[in-house]
Amino acid sequence: MVKGQVSALVFSTVAMIISFAVWSVIAPIATTIQDLYELSEVEKSLLVVTPVILGSLMRIPMGIMTDRFGGKKVYTLTMLFLILPLIGAGFADSYFMLLLCTFFIGMGGATFAIAVTYVTRWFPPEKQGLVLGIAGIGNLGTAVASFTVPTIFSHFGLNWVFWGLAIAIGIMAIIFSLGTKELQRPKEIKTFKESLIVLKDKQTWILSLFYFLTFGGFVAFSLYLPIILQETFQLSAVSAGWKVSIFVIVATLIRPIGGYCADKFGSQQVLTWLFIGMMICSILMAFANESFILFSISCLVIASLLGAGNGAVFKLVPQVSPNNTGAVTGFVSAIGGIGGFFPPMVLGVIKSFTGDYSLGFLLLSLFSLLCLLVINWSYSSHVINPLRLIFQKN
Repeated sequence: MVKGQVSALVFSTVAMIISFAVWSVIAPIATTIQDLYELSEVEKSLLVVTPVILGSLMRIPMGIMTDRFGGKKVYTLTMLFLILPLIGAGFADSYFMLLLCTFFIGMGGATFAIAVTYVTRWFPPEKQGLVLGIAGIGNLGTAVASFTVPTIFSHFGLNWVFWGLAIAIGIMAIIFSLGTKELQRPKEIKTFKESLIVLKDKQTWILSLFYFLTFGGFVAFSLYLPIILQETFQLSAVSAGWKVSIFVIVATLIRPIGGYCADKFGSQQVLTWLFIGMMICSILMAFANESFILFSISCLVIASLLGAGNGAVFKLVPQVSPNNTGAVTGFVSAIGGIGGFFPPMVLGVIKSFTGDYSLGFLLLSLFSLLCLLVINWSYSSHVINPLRLIFQKN
């Protein structure tokens, strides 16, 4: 084992947990904030998804910067930057000010591209499905936010929700900087324009579509499920937060298993069955408004499917362009993050017009069907022969 592998994987994962807790800070108390500021459904949804915008789009440049300047430096500076909007949010006294701060808090979501790019360079291709699945456990930060943020809010108020996380991310930045090493920079450093050559590869776009569903679905549920549980089943913010944390834990812990299965059986086979399962679960959730038990079971199953799908998709990402992993990682994960932006906004509009969220779950089922058709077409078509070869190798 190369010296520094374990520390790179462990500290990157823990740092992502803290960063994702910061990224997800609004969702667990969105309904409470709505009451404080007298917000509409759309305004509340906008506040919830605003961090997703920056956190998703910045994954592209942050992945490229990690390739160029090194993961240790970029990761540490990003965490230190997050302290500023968190402190600002603690002093916010208006909806606009809070919205502006949450936008920059979105940088917490960009750490995913940094962590994956940094960790990938430490491990050989045959181990990357499992290793990147382990790194993806950093998604647990969403669960940490789900059960800690409402508790902190109820005991110390909204200000200390943000200030407490500012202290946590600052400490994590110091620990990460002291506990990790930087790999030697590549001899040939690509320019930003050269890195974006991956956008011409059809594999990049197909994997982005799949990650739009799997990771986007994970983010959307993580952010909006507390609201759905509170409004549909009249749960308290704390109770909903604990239940959503279970969803996040299941989806996150199964991610390495999805990566391992992709290593062993092939990503195409694994993703095909996962997409079928997502279609079925989405339909069940659409008709479970009156049954908390059926809704809960469907949530846990789809959490497993989304989490395993994340691992299976990212098994393929480093293989698209081994010498340009940061760019591919940044783009695919950015599209996945954007996949978490649209559903909450759509759900807010659907709730306003129909009174419930059933139509949104049916749309999720249709999108799963689209991904199923694409993966089977790409596997059998000669039009995207490179992707077909990758699937066959796996």
